[in-house]
Amino acid sequence: MSALTIALFVLGLVLLVVGAELLVGGAARLAARLGVTPLVIGLTVVAFGTSAPELAVSVSAALAPDGAADVALGNVVGSNIFNVLFILGVSALVAPLIVQRQLVRFDVPLMILASTVCWLMAADGTIGRVDGIVLFVALLAYTGMLLRIARRSGDSGGDELPLTEPGSLTAKLPVQLVMVAAGLGMLVLGSGWLVDGAVAFARLFGVSELVIGLTIVAAGTSLPEVATSVLAAIRGQRDIAVGNVVGSNIFNIFCVLGISAAVAPNGIAVAPAALAFDIPVMTAVAVSCLPLFITGGGLSRWEGLLFLFYYCAYTAYLVLASQQHEALATYGMAMRYVALPLTAITLLVGLVLEMKRRNRAA
Repeated sequence: MSALTIALFVLGLVLLVVGAELLVGGAARLAARLGVTPLVIGLTVVAFGTSAPELAVSVSAALAPDGAADVALGNVVGSNIFNVLFILGVSALVAPLIVQRQLVRFDVPLMILASTVCWLMAADGTIGRVDGIVLFVALLAYTGMLLRIARRSGDSGGDELPLTEPGSLTAKLPVQLVMVAAGLGMLVLGSGWLVDGAVAFARLFGVSELVIGLTIVAAGTSLPEVATSVLAAIRGQRDIAVGNVVGSNIFNIFCVLGISAAVAPNGIAVAPAALAFDIPVMTAVAVSCLPLFITGGGLSRWEGLLFLFYYCAYTAYLVLASQQHEALATYGMAMRYVALPLTAITLLVGLVLEMKRRNRAA
């Protein structure tokens, strides 16, 4: 391994940390200046910006002449699963996440709807150009609706940490815009260098190309979301931490998949395995957010740990399935008949107890 690869790997880590710091700080201050909530900034500016790597990868795959258009769908589906299970899981472990009512009533249901629509569009084996245009138009409508809600509410962000003094340098609008743009640029550049370095390290230690593709490369385009949400949770900007994930998932389906399908010569091909397993998992993961957010109005540390467990379980299933391992059938039965029912019962009991608590309080 060359010294340049090691240097770029370290520099990529530095850029991720510094870029996330600039993006979170600039976005929070920009929200205060524009009179909108940090949640809306997280759902739009931060979420759309950190999804830039997904957009670049998927559009490039859709335009590739070698039939790689199906990579565009795999990138979106894999990133959405990673965003919820891994990023929200890690962020909740760092600091329990509190969720605003707007997310529970509007944005999370829309994320579920977008995932379901993606599943229906993929049912015939192809997400065509018309489907892509419909998805992109939905993004424009969603963004416009968010801005109208933000202006109507006039909420200043509730429990978020105080920002800078009015006279400070970072309170100036041009500085805030530069912070956001520089942060996004550092995140995209840093994530690319980090993924390249990580792949080189994995090959050095004899890790197979398959495992590299299923783990490092698949999660690589979501590194900006990881850095942004975790740092936002540490700094107390929990609206940005959660809004970044939910907004990114909506953006990935409406914009990344929409544009990719619209520009692909023959639309986006949907592999049978993706239709039978990965897209249903993406939809189920989106649905799982709603009861978790309703019970207690947020995501606790144990729920974050549960999300991380299921991401590890999902990745393990992918590895076993790709190798047609003899343990695959037993593993699948254990997840299907033990882990998933126990989780469903736990969430249902929690939801019932929360509803009873709220009725008594009323």
